[in-house]
Amino acid sequence: MKLLLFLISMLFIGCIPLQIAPNIDGAKLYKPKKFKKQLPYNYVYVFEDPKDANEFFNYMNAKFQIVYDDATGNIPISIKNKTYFITFYEVERNTETINLLPMVVDASLENKGYRPMMENVYTSRTGQWYIALTITDENLQDALKPTYKSHKNVIAYADDMRAEYLNTVHYIEVYLKSKTQ
Repeated sequence: MKLLLFLISMLFIGCIPLQIAPNIDGAKLYKPKKFKKQLPYNYVYVFEDPKDANEFFNYMNAKFQIVYDDATGNIPISIKNKTYFITFYEVERNTETINLLPMVVDASLENKGYRPMMENVYTSRTGQWYIALTITDENLQDALKPTYKSHKNVIAYADDMRAEYLNTVHYIEVYLKSKTQ
């Protein structure tokens, strides 16, 4: 009876999160190195990417006909007639949990002389992909920094770009629209 109560309680508390991927509604501005340590030491504009791998690259290529600076990854953009440079990163963050119930079942089986059967489900991991943008001005000043003089214009531009990316299915539309502007 005690074992049954223990197993039932494990169903309710059976997962211990080790790492949790953030759930971002819309977009979020992160301080340097707070979203992912491997990103540059700038503020980053981050949003969830529900599309396939490299879709954002295809979007950026269609929108800007990328003259991609291989050394720094900067793409020149214009916001209110001022030149800025945008760099983007596809970033994966994981949710990782320890599953206690399979451990308990295997321990019970081992006590009865059987080999563990659920070792491959002791932990579970699911990934979420994000697009992280950095934007700098011509002097390499962090334009996403909240104290930057044109911060609101830069954020508005990033918001518009995110919405366009998420709402566009065929990037030829973006290409043609960029040609008429």
